[in-house]
Amino acid sequence: MSTPFVNPLSIPVLGFCAYSGTGKTTLLKQLIPELNQRGLRLAVIKHAHHNFDVDIPGKDSYEMRKAGARQMLVASHVRWALMTEDARDGDPELVHLLKQIEADKVDIVLVEGFKKLTLPKIELHRAAHGKPFIYTHDDNILAIACCDDTELPSELRRLDLNNVGQIADFVMEYANSWQAPNPALPIATVDVSTLGSDKNLSVSQGLAQILSHVTPVTEVEDIGLDDLDNRVLARDSISPVDVPQQTNSAMDGYAFAYQEPMPESFSLVGEVLAGHQYSGTLKAGETVRIMTGAPVPAGADTVQPRELANEANAKVSFDGRIQQGQHVRLAGEDIGQGQVALTQATRLSAAEQGLLASLGLDRVTVYRRPTVAVFSTGDEVSQPGEALNPNCIYDSNRYTIKAMAKHLGCNVIDLGIIEDSESALEATLTKAAAQADVVISSGGVSVGDADYIKTVLARLGNIDFWRINMRPGRPLAFGKVGDSLFFGLPGNPVAVMVSFLQFVQPALRKLAGETHWQAPLFPAITDETLRSRTGRTEFIRGIYRLGNDGRLHVTSTGNQGSGMLSSMVKGNCLIIIGDDAEAVNAGETVFIQPFADLL
Repeated sequence: MSTPFVNPLSIPVLGFCAYSGTGKTTLLKQLIPELNQRGLRLAVIKHAHHNFDVDIPGKDSYEMRKAGARQMLVASHVRWALMTEDARDGDPELVHLLKQIEADKVDIVLVEGFKKLTLPKIELHRAAHGKPFIYTHDDNILAIACCDDTELPSELRRLDLNNVGQIADFVMEYANSWQAPNPALPIATVDVSTLGSDKNLSVSQGLAQILSHVTPVTEVEDIGLDDLDNRVLARDSISPVDVPQQTNSAMDGYAFAYQEPMPESFSLVGEVLAGHQYSGTLKAGETVRIMTGAPVPAGADTVQPRELANEANAKVSFDGRIQQGQHVRLAGEDIGQGQVALTQATRLSAAEQGLLASLGLDRVTVYRRPTVAVFSTGDEVSQPGEALNPNCIYDSNRYTIKAMAKHLGCNVIDLGIIEDSESALEATLTKAAAQADVVISSGGVSVGDADYIKTVLARLGNIDFWRINMRPGRPLAFGKVGDSLFFGLPGNPVAVMVSFLQFVQPALRKLAGETHWQAPLFPAITDETLRSRTGRTEFIRGIYRLGNDGRLHVTSTGNQGSGMLSSMVKGNCLIIIGDDAEAVNAGETVFIQPFADLL
């Protein structure tokens, strides 16, 4: 009988259960960085069925624990760990373990194991293992991550065990819709149904809400190689040939059959150039001169580089150590005939185009491009190229938004600058929603902005106005106008770009059909003290470089005013300071989000 489970925390808890050998740990090692990149802060509890040590014999913490300390806490400036001796009969109690988690520091707890508890879980199943399903006797299974050859009842949520992005989507969805069972407890995540106007959200909560409303495009088209740049593959590309197509030489040198002992010299019987072949079969003691990429003759299995060979009077001797099979590229060792060369949802660039061409494919199936409509609002905004009106500024936001959307492969409709009137805004939004998948405006979404903006948006669609706990870029509007997604970005130029990178960019990537849509984050050492405020995520424009110690180092660009576009020009990354830190001292590690591939 299952042990009852009551979550003692104000954050959701989600389990992963499976029989041994199914790959729970392997999946979590891939899922954790994926969820981290999406902004979700994680705690993980793993149930071990055996005795274990987490510190090293000889270290002070280990020796003090073995000397009899029931609890041993070791701490440094980057982490602390509490080791507790807790000898007991039976399994540890999950509720007790959960109470050790600092719930204000994380958004969700993932649990590996404890499959007998009535804990909300994802079941992992591989048909090839021949194990029974857990869901048949556990009503707490929310979804099953399985392989293609697994048959499930239609009412069960099915996830692809090999698609980490899809499983991450489910975890975000679960975290998003979870509510604390006790109304007296603070709710650390947000239920979709409770979102109204003027909500205070963390960056991860806002992103999760947005992505839960994004449905990838399904329309496809077949296009040629020259037009594939920045398109998203709609089907797996299967290789019709072996790559390489023939076993060939990786070096300019001499091909021969390896034997032991090696003869003092080989008889030179021919030469093979790239694009040609040696028609005979090499015998023991024979060699041919061969060029890089040329097919290795029948009978040969090894190549010695030219610089380690001595040729004279049709005889060749070799210097140096020789290993059988060296410098030979086997047919199909890169990609075998019938294998997947590029998977569905891959965004195509120069390398992918070259690979497809090397397979002889001249056309592939891709998703259609998303269409984005962009406009600016405000009587204070002037069009570049025209005279600057008194008390006005030139419109930069529309151009940065258009450029970033085009960089993501979107078709862009420029609707210009819309005057501050209810009728003009309503006409523009109606037109945009009829033409585009996504409508983006800048300005007019702060608490003190004109009421008609909220009135028009409420009349035409379902829009939430949020205060995102971030800087720059606190105000954000999101929802739907007709069937189109709507983003109302802040008015300050840098805030527009940062908000686009954190919210619009992942939404457009998912909309376009990508599964790995989040920009990568990299650890770097800050060379200066960086200030922030607890409860707010700080995005500081930075300049990263490779230091003499072989690690990435980063400094800020200086003044961080949200209207200073020059800071985006000078910088090559955003430095991210989490909402649990007031400052990061020089020499400590931060995460950076490079601008490459985004701006």
